[in-house]
Amino acid sequence: MKIRLATSLADINAAEPLFDGPVQPAAARRFLDADGHHLLVAYTDGEDAVGMIVGVETTMPDKGTEMFLSELGVDEAHRNQGIGRALVQALRDLAATRGCTGMWVPVDHDNEPAHRTYLATQPTGDETVRVFSWD
Repeated sequence: MKIRLATSLADINAAEPLFDGPVQPAAARRFLDADGHHLLVAYTDGEDAVGMIVGVETTMPDKGTEMFLSELGVDEAHRNQGIGRALVQALRDLAATRGCTGMWVPVDHDNEPAHRTYLATQPTGDETVRVFSWD
């Protein structure tokens, strides 16, 4: 398995089956053009995309810049093989090279696969949070 940073629309399109919906070309271009937006894609040796992770740098006056782990997806046939953990570690490594002071992710209370993946990467905090969203 190889993990590479997406730098083109072709890279994003390769990961399309791992997203919640179809790639929107204008949004994908905007993502690529935005400093601090990162998509890492895990590939098999045959160059099939089997996992992806999205990180977005957020800067706060009192915290500096942190990496927000926005999304993690692994192809169902390739789960439980360490791909999710490897992607989280790769994003942590990228965050460190970018000077981020930390990394965080909100997780639904009932998303046990995500809990197992993130706990396996030895996070420094396990906090209960509520997430509110607006459409």
